[in-house]
Amino acid sequence: MWILNLLLVFVFVAGAFAGNRSWFTFDKLTKTNVLNGTLIILSVFTVMMVLYVLGFYPQSVAAPTMMAIYSLIGGFFTGYAYRLFWLRKDSLHLLYQHRSFWIDHAPNLLAVVIILYGIFRTAILTDQPVTGIRLTSGISLICFGFFTWTLKAVPEFRSKGVLLLDRFIPWEQVIAWSWQSESVLEIEYFAEDAPKDERFRHFVTSIPEDERKEIEMILSSKMDEFSDERQKRLFKED
Repeated sequence: MWILNLLLVFVFVAGAFAGNRSWFTFDKLTKTNVLNGTLIILSVFTVMMVLYVLGFYPQSVAAPTMMAIYSLIGGFFTGYAYRLFWLRKDSLHLLYQHRSFWIDHAPNLLAVVIILYGIFRTAILTDQPVTGIRLTSGISLICFGFFTWTLKAVPEFRSKGVLLLDRFIPWEQVIAWSWQSESVLEIEYFAEDAPKDERFRHFVTSIPEDERKEIEMILSSKMDEFSDERQKRLFKED
């Protein structure tokens, strides 16, 4: 049993290490990647189910495998949440973020519900026996809940740059900004870690009309402050 526990800890740490790396960001999720990933996952679980029904995949092997998968998932979301936490800390003070109930409180309430369900799933607080599957699946849900808490759906304009979901864009990488309508703001930037023909990107976000002046002052100030660094990066890109 101690060998299995040690293996699960190792898998959890490996997942946390992978989640803490910046090799994955939401803007890399294309339709093709999502479809291929979904097909691979469904194919693997289908094969496992068929082998289990045919008797080639006994419970003594299936249970530790699922525990390892849950541990890997839990570790990944733990590392992911840790990465988002440090991105916010390193980017210093929050200058502006569009706030509303659905942006600030609804996701946090969802995260709390997921965490509470994860605690319930572990069976620690119920009369059900605590098994490895229940414990690891519950912990993975708790980790996903913490990740949901740290992820924000709208851009955060901070002292050192813009935090867009899980991508941090330093101010020197922000190329330009413009209003697409009275309440829709477009930000152009370039991503240094992207392929050369995909580095210049943009995103749009909704800004309340009564907050236009505030965000315009922030953007103008930061564009002027980092103009020299921006020019150096653009010339280097060319």
